[in-house]
Amino acid sequence: MLYRTLGSTSEKVSAIGVGGWHLGVKYVDEKLAIRIVQSAIDGGVNFLDNCWDYNEGASEIRMGKALRGGYREKALLMTKIDGRSKKEAARQLDESMKRLGVDHIDLVQHHEILRYEDPHRIFREDGANAALVEARGAGKLRYIGFTGHKDPRIHLYMLEVAAQHGFKFDTVQMPLNLFDAHYRSFSKLVVPELVKQNIGILGMKSMAAGILLKSKTVTPIECLHYALNLPTSVVITGIDSMQILDQAFEAVRTFHPMSEDQVQALLAKTSTAAAEGFFEPFKTTSMFDGTAHNPAWLGEESAAVQQIMPPQ
Repeated sequence: MLYRTLGSTSEKVSAIGVGGWHLGVKYVDEKLAIRIVQSAIDGGVNFLDNCWDYNEGASEIRMGKALRGGYREKALLMTKIDGRSKKEAARQLDESMKRLGVDHIDLVQHHEILRYEDPHRIFREDGANAALVEARGAGKLRYIGFTGHKDPRIHLYMLEVAAQHGFKFDTVQMPLNLFDAHYRSFSKLVVPELVKQNIGILGMKSMAAGILLKSKTVTPIECLHYALNLPTSVVITGIDSMQILDQAFEAVRTFHPMSEDQVQALLAKTSTAAAEGFFEPFKTTSMFDGTAHNPAWLGEESAAVQQIMPPQ
């Protein structure tokens, strides 16, 4: 396994991480999900991804069961919360800890930063970040980050608003793949800023749950090698079978830093298919926007904002 440093922390994390969403889907039973997580850790993976809203909690429950028997101590455990209010964020964090069966979570991230109003809701006095900072002080979590899949400019705005409040994130998660480079690119716009600030870079959607492969332009190993070649701390990949886990191990085993010519050759293969974002529907549609379909997950608006609203 290849290990990298997680941003400005001292944590050494596996270059490949196990994505949590696939562990709770209907066609993956609990026994297989547990086997995937434990086999990944046995093979050197120490970064585990999850989220409060994945599969109505099944993903966290299954991962929690997999972490029993000494596996918890071998993993850097991450989950995400959707709440934008302090109250809702705290509730979701506590629920995630119960599902996972742990007394602390190593990294908690604000999930789906998709809208320009999200940073403001999170950083208000009664916003979600206040809940995470308090939880960090209480020992419930160690590091704080955020994620999003919609637009790199919103990621940059989240960093800007955080800086205005004197806060620096430990990690940022985003789509990093051979198609992203051509359309609304996180790798071109956000990654350089994260490198500058020494913030841990978490890549996701290297194959977009197989959607990119339907373009018939690139292979799974090429997708993973490209993401690994970026200055990522971890490339989080969905694993729904032992064969796909073996594929992830093979990608790490065969990875070597790529020359610029090699990178450009890969990008040339996807340039036409990627030009309009068709194979990245998480950017161009609302189908992947869980919080848009479930606005209650965000919690109530700030009390201060509610006070200035006209009567209904």
